[in-house]
Amino acid sequence: MNESPSPGTPGRDCPLCPRLVAFRVAQRAPQPAWHNAPVPSFGELNARLLIVGLAPGLKGANRTGRPFTGDYAGVLLYGTLTKFGLAHGEYAERADDGLTLVDCRITNAVRCVPPANKPETAEIRSCGQYLAAEIAAMPRLVAILALGQIAHQAVLAARAHKRARYPFVHGVVHELPGGLILADSYHCSRYNTNTRQLTQPMFEAVFIELKHRLALS
Repeated sequence: MNESPSPGTPGRDCPLCPRLVAFRVAQRAPQPAWHNAPVPSFGELNARLLIVGLAPGLKGANRTGRPFTGDYAGVLLYGTLTKFGLAHGEYAERADDGLTLVDCRITNAVRCVPPANKPETAEIRSCGQYLAAEIAAMPRLVAILALGQIAHQAVLAARAHKRARYPFVHGVVHELPGGLILADSYHCSRYNTNTRQLTQPMFEAVFIELKHRLALS
């Protein structure tokens, strides 16, 4: 697994969000073999593309310790990354499957699993310091892909940009001050794909545009 730590990565027992701490502790007792801690980013810091999701899934990244690993969202995401040359290997829904990322890195707006997969505003704000530090620590960063509105807003907050200037719209690519671009996609969750809010062609279209932008950089 290719992984580079980023400055300010939360420790295993990060105390910032009491509700998330309590939920994390409650999961450790019945599932001692699970990761059950803030989930670190996946990929190298010198990548040009950063993908930002919402938060670890209870039986996905919270279990495996790698973003988007162990649940349906990872099947679509890693399959798409492999198709577009942004990942090598075979995704096997575990952190030791040997999958590697190519010129991209994956993280979440909130690093700890939230109850019912719904982080609160204060928790998103508290964890924003880690996202801001991560973005700042990526020297070759060209593009950020936000999976969902919360991730989109977290990126804007991390860069101190106003939401009103850059509304979340699936498929839109925003040019941010300083040269970064922010691409939007609906989250690749099972709910969104089952309801057809997000289809595989829609998701792949976002990556076609991102690959074009990266080729121009």
